[in-house]
Amino acid sequence: MADGISQIAPAAPAEAVTPGGINHLVINVRDIEESHRFWTEILGFKQVGASSRRKMRFYSGDHGGRMNHHDIALVENPNLPAPPAEWAMFDMPVAINHIAITLPNREAWLKQLAFLRQKGVTFHRRVNHGMTHSLYISDPNGYGVEVLYELPREVWGDNIQGAIDYAEGLPTEGEEAFIDDTNYPHFGSAKDPASG
Repeated sequence: MADGISQIAPAAPAEAVTPGGINHLVINVRDIEESHRFWTEILGFKQVGASSRRKMRFYSGDHGGRMNHHDIALVENPNLPAPPAEWAMFDMPVAINHIAITLPNREAWLKQLAFLRQKGVTFHRRVNHGMTHSLYISDPNGYGVEVLYELPREVWGDNIQGAIDYAEGLPTEGEEAFIDDTNYPHFGSAKDPASG
């Protein structure tokens, strides 16, 4: 290796390398100004850059006191169809079902819910999942946005499937929409699929 450049291609592994996660998401939007207001004024992301070549902007959340190069990017495409008048989680004619945004903890999540209600944002669904407590809203393009906080790892342990299968629907209107029960169910160890 000279000057940090590999001279020989590495041997191919037997299977794909598991990624560390999703680095960022780029979404098409009809009106970049409208979407900019949603992602900054409603969801709290900070704009960190813009393209000089096209109508495209880049946004980051708070990663423990530092900004990422970007978590979300918006690209203006005025040819996108208008979103349907009614939002439905699984029956929307959009390519993205929903984008999940995590808040750092339960207290921040509850504050964000109060802020969203103050801003007049419609609460489409409230669900306690086995690994998150979640609120579903939608952006100006009809994309679902899940605003969540993660439950402690000991709640779901090694049983990711058990946590995925758990969904407790909650009210979306009135004070009941802000009740958050911390008596979390525990899922324990995952069953061995071979044991039946």
